[in-house]
Amino acid sequence: MPQMNMVQAINDALRVAMKKDDRIVVLGEDVGKVGGVFRVTAGLYDEFGDDRVIDTPLSEGGIVGAAIGMALYGMVPVPEIQFADFIWPAYDQIVSELAKYRYRSGGEYPCKMVIRTPVGGGIRGGHYHSQHPEAHFIHVAGLKVVCPSNPYDAKGMLLAALADPDPVLYFEPKRIYRAAKGDVPEGEYTVPLESASVAREGRDVTVIAYGAMLYEALDAAERAAQEGVDCEVIDLRTLWPVDIRAIEASVEKTGRLVVVHEAPRTCGFGAELVSLVVERVFFHLQAPPRRVTGFDTPFPYTLEMEYLPLSHRILPALLETARA
Repeated sequence: MPQMNMVQAINDALRVAMKKDDRIVVLGEDVGKVGGVFRVTAGLYDEFGDDRVIDTPLSEGGIVGAAIGMALYGMVPVPEIQFADFIWPAYDQIVSELAKYRYRSGGEYPCKMVIRTPVGGGIRGGHYHSQHPEAHFIHVAGLKVVCPSNPYDAKGMLLAALADPDPVLYFEPKRIYRAAKGDVPEGEYTVPLESASVAREGRDVTVIAYGAMLYEALDAAERAAQEGVDCEVIDLRTLWPVDIRAIEASVEKTGRLVVVHEAPRTCGFGAELVSLVVERVFFHLQAPPRRVTGFDTPFPYTLEMEYLPLSHRILPALLETARA
């Protein structure tokens, strides 16, 4: 079984899917000859040609609008937004059109597509290249939102997203594009959407994380173990629809909850996760849930590592929650 990083796994998933289904079309800024700014689509242009790997103008609204038209005619477009921070010109197309077509047509026009985009900080990109906007899309009915943390899941979840009848936003944590490595099966396989994974079993505190922050949560959990606190770390993988049963089962066992995410704290996805837990398993809680997040500021440049909820910020929350 070959070893791959995230970039290679995503590229392989696209190649496998495009060989199987000639309806799949990749489009976006520099995705063709250049292979994308992070080289995720490298080689696809040479293999599949310019009618299936399409370099577009710098117009996110145009990219997604064109992809919606393709999907309504039975194609399976995979538009790339070069950075998630650039997705806002396409937000109206995504929210007002893409998310609603299946509902407004009574299921006649499902508008199937996968929007890929790199998210998050950690590469010194500053406030226009480092945001993690998942909450803006989780709020919108009709969209699925995923964020894998490792190459195996990255390939399997992209193949599952391409087979899904609903539009999927596929967030790629760019900080670990090449840092996260692992065994990835050749050929086709899928990782079911809506399914979380237990990345570390424990008994004292449930820690929920996803994307690049999973590794910070795991590091903090290992450091907490040295102080006698045994943490269970849940990798959400699919952010919405969230695997609430996996979260419930973990919190019922530990009685404590800490949620980690890069996005700002106020109205972030962590607030929804805490609310779901309080509504469903309140009487199992032995301490108030905690959130370790980005700050309610624009994403900084020189203070990037102070903004991100890294292991040294997560650890005190774990210890204090365990001892509350």
